[in-house]
Amino acid sequence: MARQGENIRKRKDGRWEGRYLVYDQEKEKKVYRSVYAKSYEEVRQKLDMLKTGMHLRQTAKQAGTASPDEIRFDDIAQIWLDEIKEKRKPSTYIKYRLLYFNHIQALFHEICLSDLTDAYVQEQLCDQFSESVHKSIYCILNQILKFASVQYAFIMPVLRRSALDSRNTPVKVLAKSEQKKLMEVIYSQMDCFKMAVLMCLFTGLRLGELCALKWSDIDFENKILTVNRTVQRLYAEGHETKTILKEMVPKSPYSQREIPLSGTALELFTKFQNDKEYVFGGDRPLEPKRLQYHFKKLLKEASLSDKHFHILRHTFSTNCIEGGTDVKSLSEILGHSDVQITLNRYVHPSMETKRQYMDNLLGFYGQIQGQVG
Repeated sequence: MARQGENIRKRKDGRWEGRYLVYDQEKEKKVYRSVYAKSYEEVRQKLDMLKTGMHLRQTAKQAGTASPDEIRFDDIAQIWLDEIKEKRKPSTYIKYRLLYFNHIQALFHEICLSDLTDAYVQEQLCDQFSESVHKSIYCILNQILKFASVQYAFIMPVLRRSALDSRNTPVKVLAKSEQKKLMEVIYSQMDCFKMAVLMCLFTGLRLGELCALKWSDIDFENKILTVNRTVQRLYAEGHETKTILKEMVPKSPYSQREIPLSGTALELFTKFQNDKEYVFGGDRPLEPKRLQYHFKKLLKEASLSDKHFHILRHTFSTNCIEGGTDVKSLSEILGHSDVQITLNRYVHPSMETKRQYMDNLLGFYGQIQGQVG
């Protein structure tokens, strides 16, 4: 319950609003800013955090006593989010907020500012996000560090992506035995969710691309699947809590592509074809989280450990490489902007493969020696 003098109130839309005073250097006067949350307790905690942040800022500027190893990254990040709310376009602010709470906070919320190093960030991000999400995360992390440098008089490093861009460690994929177990569960009693998982293994589509797939995207006669849209859950314009499932054109032109369908994939599409608009969602796009939930259920049913949905795309790619698909073709099928991404991520020959290549080469030279001799 709000107390008198706290500057906390419950809004008509059900959210709680907390107001606080800050000095605006441009206007040269004190102005009110607001924070929002679903409950009174959350708003009060945000206000307490802001007061702590402003106190630290004042202390740092006056005495230089605050240090990056005394302040949690999450505290600074949330103060930064509140600070930029009125300074960024609504769409930009919503994008930053969504990225922070969906991806960044869970990885870095417990560490101090001083722990945020290139090596630590690389270890945490690993290969669980796409190249574009990696770039966005680095952009946000560096903005938060710059904010800490300016507002708290800290000397903070600039995180660099070079180590991530050149990562050559093999991605995680389903082992052949795991693929077999998963297939057995899928084919036991097929439904739209199982079919979506199977199609990811057959085509390498991204989660959002699968959920946005329409029957009109499938050319049954020429056996071609066209990718020209994706779906993503975003915060609704002007809201901090309400989200909407938005259908959009992929940002990269390389993501808009045509994928040849195998006979097996085409047979499945033909069998499940109906008069609905979307292949897996019926009258509307399939909710990505719903598909992820059913994928995790399938893993459990197949007695497999928990895995991220993106492992299906990695598995498809690795199977293609092992089956002899050339890297350029695979890069276009996956919608990569650069063939180098495909090379670095999926082409990791085993020692046995390397040995076979060497033996073949030596055999070739042996034939030449025999002809010369």
